[in-house]
Amino acid sequence: MNAIPKIMIVDDESQIRLFLRITLKAAGYDSIEAINGRSAIELCTGKHPDLALVDLGLPDISGIEVIRAVRVFAKLPIIVLSARAEEEDKVEALDAGANDYVQKPFSTAELLARIRASLRIHSGESTDPVIEAGALRIDVAAHEVRLHGGIVKLSPKEFGLLVVLARAAGRICTHAQLLEQVWGRTHRDDVQYLRVYIGQLREKLGDTQGVPRYIVNEPGIGYRLIAEGA
Repeated sequence: MNAIPKIMIVDDESQIRLFLRITLKAAGYDSIEAINGRSAIELCTGKHPDLALVDLGLPDISGIEVIRAVRVFAKLPIIVLSARAEEEDKVEALDAGANDYVQKPFSTAELLARIRASLRIHSGESTDPVIEAGALRIDVAAHEVRLHGGIVKLSPKEFGLLVVLARAAGRICTHAQLLEQVWGRTHRDDVQYLRVYIGQLREKLGDTQGVPRYIVNEPGIGYRLIAEGA
């Protein structure tokens, strides 16, 4: 990561780019701008931004295409900023490789919090076999989960789900992403099957649907592990 994080703004509306530029500068970030998808891909290869804010409705190619292209060669966090509110748009963007989705109009404070979280998670990415998220400690190599120090007994599928969620702590994992990573590509559409296992996992973590402490349901999209836990 650059000493001062560099954020790439990808949006064809000049007023939005100006607003984001001012907001990011006031928060201590540098920024670079792209007015269409192709220039965004070029900037990403040449300027190496630390994070990208991408609109879906671009004049040449779609934001989804930009995300897919960037994901071929870069792991930087990508946050979608879009006025589109349909679940299918959010799912498509996240499945394409976006890390988060913020709907326009948005709160400046919320956006900056999402940026900080994404940069923090990305900078902490590691191949370390021990993952910690709040009171959860997951030893991947030992296949062991501890909650507040106590052992939590999980089935292999429950353990696999928790590992995927923990590695993306704070970010949304779509139904398709979870199913493919834990069960394989042929099970991408078995959402009801996933709900059963998530329910079992929540129960073992002492989670409740009304006020979740660890696993949050993103209706119609997927699930998110609360990074700090409880």
